[in-house]
Amino acid sequence: MDILIYSLIVFIIICLILIWVISTYNKFQSFIIRINESEASIDTTLRKRFDLLNKSIGIIEENTKEKNVLEIIGKIRSKKLSNFDLDRQLYDAINEYTRYKEKYNDLKNNTDFLKIDIELNETESEIVALRKYYNDIITDYNKLAKSFPSNLVRIMCKYKKKPYFDGKNMDDDITNDFKL
Repeated sequence: MDILIYSLIVFIIICLILIWVISTYNKFQSFIIRINESEASIDTTLRKRFDLLNKSIGIIEENTKEKNVLEIIGKIRSKKLSNFDLDRQLYDAINEYTRYKEKYNDLKNNTDFLKIDIELNETESEIVALRKYYNDIITDYNKLAKSFPSNLVRIMCKYKKKPYFDGKNMDDDITNDFKL
């Protein structure tokens, strides 16, 4: 009789542990799905920003008579970039775009250019919101990944800590990757 009771207790404990592992695994999966969805939204918005900057090249060249406008965009076309890298490259392109906008008053009178400018400002607002949402999810995911005992499931499933959207490596010597 004692063996049956001990066996039942061990069985119940194993079942509870198994239920906890499955529950924790499902939490990780939920976070991974949310992370992937937010990355897809960020990617869509970054591609829209890229397309807008690409459209602006012809307008800027036509109104300023300058050549090789926004060369960064041409370089981006030929590369396969992560969202982190694309965001950084587009940030540099937007700075160059802004310099042209401030330097040439004729651009401010061009309706196509103004439409692109308005849409670029809207994409900036979208990126800020999506970046915050992504980073909030990453914070929750990393808390789960680092806290005990859920970190045991992370180790078993070989999940890794995820970086925040800015993609900064806090352990490297590069200090110019901080955008102000």
